[in-house]
Amino acid sequence: MSRIEEALSSFKEDFNCAQSIFGTYAPHYGLDRDIALKISTGFGGGMGRSGRTCGAVTGAYMVIGLKNGMGLNKDQEAKDKTYQVLNEFSNHFQERNSSMICKEILGCDINTSEGMEYFSQNELFEKKCFHCVKNAAEILEEILYK
Repeated sequence: MSRIEEALSSFKEDFNCAQSIFGTYAPHYGLDRDIALKISTGFGGGMGRSGRTCGAVTGAYMVIGLKNGMGLNKDQEAKDKTYQVLNEFSNHFQERNSSMICKEILGCDINTSEGMEYFSQNELFEKKCFHCVKNAAEILEEILYK
């Protein structure tokens, strides 16, 4: 199973968008999957269902940091590389989804009962969220493994 398929499978199994991305890729960079899932739990739904930055994006940002980030060695070059890759990811995600903001992508506020009703009635999990997770994984594949 490809990492893209694995991320989508995780998403279908009740893991949120951030968990589906981060939990799929983190083990490839030495982080235990269970720990990755716990770390990324609060980022789903645009940061705890607040509708801010899409969880698929924040999950991908964490993956990019794991691969390229600056650690205790304070490697400024690694930090600069991380920011460059984050910008590249963001540009691609924005192009494919018209926004990186959960509320804008969904057209509703899932932090309200009305928004959740709209989300369910319009099948946005399948129509929007699923595609955001897929797009995030595809972009990670393109930019991390080219």
